Amino acid sequence: MALTLALSGGSAAPATADGVGINIGSLECIVEGGIGLIIGSSKSMDCVYRSTTGREDAYTGRLSKVGLDIGVTGEARMIWGVFAPGIVEYGALAGRYVGASAEATAGIGAGANALVGGSSITLQPLSVQVQTGLNAALGVSSMTLEPID
Repeated sequence: MALTLALSGGSAAPATADGVGINIGSLECIVEGGIGLIIGSSKSMDCVYRSTTGREDAYTGRLSKVGLDIGVTGEARMIWGVFAPGIVEYGALAGRYVGASAEATAGIGAGANALVGGSSITLQPLSVQVQTGLNAALGVSSMTLEPID
């Protein structure tokens, strides 16, 4: 997790391209459990974006990792802050996000993910996740999101 914090610059409030971003909501994802295959893993996930205005949008996606990923995990819950220049329309969070991740689980464990990408939407650089299982992972992660119609 220290590597992830270092890669994210320790900042929890990213700026948009013009240097100004406001927190417009949160993104909560449930990532399926699975088995780490030593050099990587790929897990599907379902997400809900909750805007500060009360709107909820559903997304589906995939979280993939390349690097050390050994063990078995149960379902994981991840929560991100969402920043943008202003209110966004349905589906605006769709896209690909990349960065670093680290996890350690022995029974109940935690992980951190520093992912950036998308369009003018920025996910908080650091998410925290909670999961169960026996696992160790450190590497490069990518996440894709698509709106559910």
